[in-house]
Amino acid sequence: MIGRSRLQPLLLRKLPSLHARANSILVNVECSGMNISFPDVLPHWVGGKKVFPNPGTKLMPKVYPATSEVICKVPVADEGFVDYAVEIAREGFKVWSRMSGNERGRILANAGKMLLDAHPELARLEVLDTGKPLSESVSDTSGADSVQFFSGLASTVCVSGSYIPLGSKAFGYTRREPLGVCVGIGAWNYPNQIALWKSAPALACGNSVILKPSELTPLTALRIAEIYSEAGVPPGVFNVVHGDHTTGSLLAGHKGVRKVSLTDRQGSVPTGKKIMERAATTLKTISLELGGKSPMIVFNDANIDNAVRGAMMANFYCQGEVCSNGTRLLVQESIKDDFMHRFCELTNRIRIGDPMKESTQFGALITENHMKKVRSYIDEAKSQGCHPVLDRSVVTDLHSSIRNGFFLGPVIFEKCTKDSRLLKEEIFGPVACVQTFKTEEEAIEMANGTDFGLAAAVFTNDIQRAHRVVDQLDAGTCWINEYNLSPPELPFGGRKESGFGKEGGVEAVSYYSQIKSVYVAMSNVWCPYDE
Repeated sequence: MIGRSRLQPLLLRKLPSLHARANSILVNVECSGMNISFPDVLPHWVGGKKVFPNPGTKLMPKVYPATSEVICKVPVADEGFVDYAVEIAREGFKVWSRMSGNERGRILANAGKMLLDAHPELARLEVLDTGKPLSESVSDTSGADSVQFFSGLASTVCVSGSYIPLGSKAFGYTRREPLGVCVGIGAWNYPNQIALWKSAPALACGNSVILKPSELTPLTALRIAEIYSEAGVPPGVFNVVHGDHTTGSLLAGHKGVRKVSLTDRQGSVPTGKKIMERAATTLKTISLELGGKSPMIVFNDANIDNAVRGAMMANFYCQGEVCSNGTRLLVQESIKDDFMHRFCELTNRIRIGDPMKESTQFGALITENHMKKVRSYIDEAKSQGCHPVLDRSVVTDLHSSIRNGFFLGPVIFEKCTKDSRLLKEEIFGPVACVQTFKTEEEAIEMANGTDFGLAAAVFTNDIQRAHRVVDQLDAGTCWINEYNLSPPELPFGGRKESGFGKEGGVEAVSYYSQIKSVYVAMSNVWCPYDE
């Protein structure tokens, strides 16, 4: 109630100028035994409520990847609306930042529980957003887990400080304080996870948040906003503003915003640089997670079955649309044939089909253009002499209801030329490339031979080798005998052209807060001009 009473005058002043679509048409979708509904024109979420766009606002189609059907439209926030949202978020920050860390933690803990309770619904919204299979989205609770993790830090690490003795006449102390309005610009492959990975540490530290989800995957964010509100997050503290790259640029450059966290996908390095340029105009802090071209090293003493399972998770989970995917499979020469046989065997078993069916293991790619782009990489690699050991890219045995969807199955290449784009560029699709090496030194050199540095993995039963190799890998996250697990307790983020900054772990707190130093004198001021 404190937040509502403080924000009410601002909301009453601003909202009449906005178009209230009380008569908006609801879209109802049957999603694997659950009815999901949402407006035909999606609203923003600002000030603790839905805000529908004004007449004449630019609208973009939201397409369901599995059928290519337009299921609703997404508004593009203009400069005026961005100004409005930032003003509301600044008012929300005044309320939220003055609460105790313990109070914020209780609200976030409640939100974490409610997010888990709502997970079946959120999972189905994620399928509609992304086209990934329900079996995957149901199993992924990392977003809610992150909210619960940071709820426990809200009253400790997020508000921590230190006492510094300075002799008998003075002492000092530090205060950890929130930044202000934080903007999260999300990618389209994990809309639920990304929204919560960005908002959880920001909110725990006392900031307010404006989330701009990808225009391709806008549905999940609105339900998350409702849950935060129901959990007790005051109006204006968590907001959702829809839009395209122009909206993101407006938010990144806004003088009322103090932090920008961008997660972007294929072709993300130029986008990251543009966001940095916009953020630099007002010297705000920034975090960038820009994808990668990650290596997965398999030594000849590894458990081959585990290594093959790791390769499956590193290449074909989420249709290969994962930033940290280990698409450069570096396999020691002596076990290559055995590894390849088992890898192809499992890949041939993947069940491709309707994402809403629980038996489906592999869904649709995000858009038709993206599907064509992945296809172009495959065709180019073949023309350059790269050998496709397995090619399921053309998917023909689909039900009539999804034949117009954006389906492209897994492909495994070997004998790729050194100048092939398969080895250099992030494809962001189900395309794996197997290379061989002879020595440990060669494997490390090959692994680090990229401009990216997001992730890497080592499969070996030699614990000394595992740590020795990880010590030399130039990547922000490394796995030993595992791939693509990212618990909220561990920080996640890259280096080199994969970006900088961390989300997750205690380390994330430093990216959503600032330190104030306080000097306390216990004696009279010495002044040479008063002698």
